[in-house]
Amino acid sequence: MEPQARIRVALERNPYDVIIGSGQLTRVGDAISALQVRDGTRILVVSNPAVADHYAAQCLTSLETAGFRPVLLQIDAGEEQKTLDTIRIILDAAQRNGLERTSLMLALGGGVVGDMTGFAAACWLRGIPVVQIPTTLLAMVDASIGGKTGVNHACGKNLIGAFHQPSLVMIDPLTLQTLPPREFRAGMAEVIKYGVIGDSELFERLEQAEDLSDPARMGTELLQTILERSAQAKAAVVAADEREGGRRAILNYGHTFGHVVETLTGYGTWLHGEAVAIGMAAVGHLAVIKGLWTEADQQRQLTLIRKAGLPAEWPSLEIDRVLDTLRSDKKVRHGQLRFVVPNAIGSVLISDQINDDDVRQCLEGQH
Repeated sequence: MEPQARIRVALERNPYDVIIGSGQLTRVGDAISALQVRDGTRILVVSNPAVADHYAAQCLTSLETAGFRPVLLQIDAGEEQKTLDTIRIILDAAQRNGLERTSLMLALGGGVVGDMTGFAAACWLRGIPVVQIPTTLLAMVDASIGGKTGVNHACGKNLIGAFHQPSLVMIDPLTLQTLPPREFRAGMAEVIKYGVIGDSELFERLEQAEDLSDPARMGTELLQTILERSAQAKAAVVAADEREGGRRAILNYGHTFGHVVETLTGYGTWLHGEAVAIGMAAVGHLAVIKGLWTEADQQRQLTLIRKAGLPAEWPSLEIDRVLDTLRSDKKVRHGQLRFVVPNAIGSVLISDQINDDDVRQCLEGQH
């Protein structure tokens, strides 16, 4: 049997497991049965056409064999589709198919499908269970774990949403075989993030790898290690701070600048992971300017970002618009910008001591 890992997200209320291993799609029915969900339960499986073409049949067959009544809903995925209009489509399907409080929603896809399905599940009948089956690297290591759900607003990313923890996360590395190369590379940004914020051993393991841009060249052992270490890191932070009151904010490393890039260049221009990579490079430069970490550590980070085939250069954006977008970020407190700033490989701090002049100096120095 293929190697399998089970990682517990040890929340005080509603803890759940993240199961990682090849072939999980064929076992989803049994895994949901083990949650003591009764036979005959209606399950709304939400996916997008590209993923559904490859994996919906396996998932639906497994659910039907276990005695469930699944129905497939395909939605358009992509950051530009992450809107309340798409949520309405999911909720209409929930009503049309008679989803009750004992029913489930199941997200089969990347982070956009997972975020929207989770939010729809949080809204329907004031909250029904959701199971996450991520099929992109980014969703596997980040978006599917932790219960953050939502959609974008014209003024900023993920401004509309809810915390709604899944009942189960199942990760099947075999689904990465059909993932477009650009999507895989984008997911590596979140993996590098985990190395910077708290796992120097993972960071060093990535430095030793010959290739970080292609799962086939990386090999199954490194890939399984990446998935397990990333899930463990996310689970530990989420368990300690479920609703981002404090420590969980470190998971936003690279995201503050990254969300600016996504918002001002138009959703879909850059993939989320690409924007995060640009954001990590920028905040690393900011940390050097502030004397918080060394130029040597910044160069190590930049080397990994480029090894993964990711962008590191700040795009040409008007600084005043950047500052306005930063102020509308949901992480702003009392009008004060808050950045997750690196101070060593494997260590970051949360700072509200970054002012507009610091941001100007940082970004003007990126060109």
